[in-house]
Amino acid sequence: MPKVSPRTLSGFMELLPAQQQKMERMMQVLRESYALYGFTPLDTPIIESAEVLLAKGGGETEKQIYRFTKGDSDLALRFDLTVPLAKYVAGHYSELAFPFRRYQIGKVYRGERAQRGRFREFYQADIDVIGDGKLDILNEAEIPAIIYNTFTKLGITRFKIRVNNRKLLNGFYAMNGMSEKAGEIMRTVDKLDKIGAEKVRQLLIDEVKMLPCKAENVLDFMAICGTNAEVIEALERYRGMDPTFDEGLEELIAVTKYLRDFGVPEENFAVDLTIARGLDYYTGTVYETVMTDHPEIGSVCSGGRYDNLAEYYTDKQLPGVGISIGLTRLFYVLNEQGLLSDDLVTAPCDALVLPMTEDMSFAVSAATALRNAGIRTQLYGEKKKFKAKMSYADKIQVPFAVLIGEDEVNEGVLSVKDMQTGEQVKLSPSEAAKHISEKIAALNAGAVIKE
Repeated sequence: MPKVSPRTLSGFMELLPAQQQKMERMMQVLRESYALYGFTPLDTPIIESAEVLLAKGGGETEKQIYRFTKGDSDLALRFDLTVPLAKYVAGHYSELAFPFRRYQIGKVYRGERAQRGRFREFYQADIDVIGDGKLDILNEAEIPAIIYNTFTKLGITRFKIRVNNRKLLNGFYAMNGMSEKAGEIMRTVDKLDKIGAEKVRQLLIDEVKMLPCKAENVLDFMAICGTNAEVIEALERYRGMDPTFDEGLEELIAVTKYLRDFGVPEENFAVDLTIARGLDYYTGTVYETVMTDHPEIGSVCSGGRYDNLAEYYTDKQLPGVGISIGLTRLFYVLNEQGLLSDDLVTAPCDALVLPMTEDMSFAVSAATALRNAGIRTQLYGEKKKFKAKMSYADKIQVPFAVLIGEDEVNEGVLSVKDMQTGEQVKLSPSEAAKHISEKIAALNAGAVIKE
């Protein structure tokens, strides 16, 4: 029969084992960071009823979603992790304790045009806090504090969390008689970073149908910049002109104060009035995070406050705040830029036991002893020559090879070879376990991302 050419669809990423290990390490750091703040893991189905996923429906979502039928069922692949969360909270409302804090790292699917750094199948890493009726402003400050902690642990130090509040924007548009077009304006202004002020001005005039003077007012407001204190001082000039604006300003002041209390340095967060987030469901604080030295990457982590997460599934008021990291895109860009550490152990095991005797009993016992000590251990079971065995050890880049010949069996010891330095020592199984554990701990002490 003819052979089928092995190929991967455009927009889908497959990694070689060493790269996959780095991806897994990033996920491990995220899970540990999220758990540190009291978030519980959640896993929702990849396939849902199309009716459930498209409850809000319309626009780009319906164009990009992967939708299919199976029998009489109209099904779709999830396009984000927020809509499934809304369904989950509405469906399990009586069984959950509020505020409900969950994290989820999972694949989502969007049938958009694949391009460099943008995928059709990709991992998102989300955290959300859902309240029952109310949710304190403190949560809107804790979310960027978690971003700071997580990025720092990953090894990213030069980044900026850009913070704004949608109420400020809505209030500004109201005081300028532009409330009816607020959503369109925000979606247009959200393109400032990508296309620049002049093109945004033209879009506001041509597509949003704003007068040139009104478009200039919007861009002048967005251009307010400086230190966080300077931006807030400039915003104080508008106080008293609109109640929604005043509420947004108070919330922004509270968020910046709490961020300092959470220990987030001033150089890692900034009040930025250009941040609007294009999605309509954001109602309060909004965030975007950029890598300072790589602004061309765009936002690698974004989110914000929304007043009613599950309005399409329940009449209960369920406000929330959360963020999402585009993990696949972030990994792709970091890998492309050579920013992933080469020092971490990416081998499938820490120690490879290589028997060189007919009787494998001692080798089996040695591998078992190392595993019992918590060392990831592979027992080589192929009957090949020594050179082939060592070649395999090199190819998988194992840190330690454990050689067992007749001499080792007779003496009851293990010959442990450091594959990086070439140093080889004879140790008892317990001593070998301690020796390997200490070395591996030192190798894995670094961050997954280098700067």
